Amino acid sequence: MPIRVLGCSGAIAAGCRTTSFLLDEAVLIDAGTGVGDLSLSELARIDHICISHSHLDHVLSIGLLADSVMRERMTRRAPPITIHALPETLAALRAHIFNGVIWPDFTRLPSVEAPALRLQAFEVGQVLQLAGRHIEVLPATHTVPAVGFAVKGDRGYWVFTGDTGPNSALWERLRAMEVAHLVIETAFSNEEHALAELSQHLCPRTLGQELRHIGGSIQVHITHIKPGEGAAVMAQVRQLQTAHQLNSLEVGQVLGF
Repeated sequence: MPIRVLGCSGAIAAGCRTTSFLLDEAVLIDAGTGVGDLSLSELARIDHICISHSHLDHVLSIGLLADSVMRERMTRRAPPITIHALPETLAALRAHIFNGVIWPDFTRLPSVEAPALRLQAFEVGQVLQLAGRHIEVLPATHTVPAVGFAVKGDRGYWVFTGDTGPNSALWERLRAMEVAHLVIETAFSNEEHALAELSQHLCPRTLGQELRHIGGSIQVHITHIKPGEGAAVMAQVRQLQTAHQLNSLEVGQVLGF
C-alpha cells in the first residue's frame, strides 16, 4: 500500500507544494497545491478526497480538480467524487468556495442529478471504508474544526496528524495502534513559539513534548514547515532527545507500510 507525498509545505514557493497525499490511486488526503503535479488521467482516477480542515492550503485544489476531470468522468459514467470531512468543513466549502462567486458549485454541476462532487460528513472516531482501505478519523486541535487520519496497512498504520497544536486525545488513541509512520506538523521554529501557540501549530519544542506520549521507535516525518525555514526547523528537531526516527517529509516521497 503506497502513500505518495504530493505536497507537504505550509505555504508555496518554487519547489514547495501545500499538503496533499495520494493513497493508492483512488483516495486523496487533503487537496493542496501538490495535486497539480498529477497527470489528468491520475486526477480522473480519484474517487474520494478526505479533508482534514477548511484552511485554503488543504482545500484549494478541490474545485480545480473537479473542473479538470468532469468531462472524462462523465464519459465513462463515473460517480461523483466524494469529499469526506467534518460537517463544519463541508459547510465552509459550501459557503466560501462552491458559492458561485469564488468557484462554481460542482455539487450541483453539471446537473443536480449527476454532479461532479458529493459531500459526505464524518465524525471523529469514525472508520471510513474507501476503495478497499480502512481510514480512521483522528482528533486534532486547531483554530478551526480539524481532524487527522490513520490508514491501516499490512504492517501498521500510516498516521497524519493534520494541522494541530498539543493534542492529548490524539496520543491516547495512537497508544492503542501499531504506528508504522507518523506524519506530524511542525510549522514554526522555537523562536516563533508564541505564534505557534496562538495559531495552534507545533514548533520543535512542543513536538518533543508531544512525542513523549508515545513509546517505541516510530518513523516520524515532519511536515508543514514554511518555505525557507526547513533547515532551521529541522536543526532544532534533530536536537530533540527521543528514540523516534525523525526526518523531513519530502515531495515525491513514497511511503509503504
